[in-house]
Amino acid sequence: MYPSGNLFIPAEHGQLEAILKEPRTGPAKGVALVLHPHPLGGGTMHNKVVFRAAAALNDAGLITLRINFRGVGQSTGQHDEGPGEREDARNALDYLAANYPDLSITLCGFSFGARFGLEVGIADARVKYLIGIGTPLKNYNFEFLQACRKPLLLVHGELDEYGDVERVKEMAAELKGHTQVRLVVIPGAGHFFDHHLDDLKRAITDWISEQLAA
Repeated sequence: MYPSGNLFIPAEHGQLEAILKEPRTGPAKGVALVLHPHPLGGGTMHNKVVFRAAAALNDAGLITLRINFRGVGQSTGQHDEGPGEREDARNALDYLAANYPDLSITLCGFSFGARFGLEVGIADARVKYLIGIGTPLKNYNFEFLQACRKPLLLVHGELDEYGDVERVKEMAAELKGHTQVRLVVIPGAGHFFDHHLDDLKRAITDWISEQLAA
């Protein structure tokens, strides 16, 4: 149904299928790992939000890496509801750090990918910037964000059915006490940003461009 990835990253369970894409113009300003939503809900690296987020980061001059979590597409292994997927994210970061040692790393996750990707990114010294899209507060505990001390962008739909926007605003306000955080709420958008993907893309490109220029 989907085109095969152009890269396979070694993992303890075998391999992770991935797509690596370089920016179209100029030398790379950084690298980014983009993680997809829940596999049991049909989430893959081809998800439209993940694809658009990666395109936004490409537009800002970053090399982007999208992976399929274990058990998805041509990635080996089985879905692990979080712990194994954290390890998948670490394997992808290992690949980026080994192949682009002089470039800063951004970690971007959507929904399930935000829950487990951000947790990995906060703890990994190699990751400099964090982006969470559609943080599903209804489904998961995000208390781990209190440990964040890195620049963080949260992009959320005003009508997100998996994360009440008022709760997300409260969480962002608390985080501002100890880290640099920006919350962008997209008016009228639901969890999957239908009809608002351009707004999502613009928010990501603008923010990461500002971070890299600072």
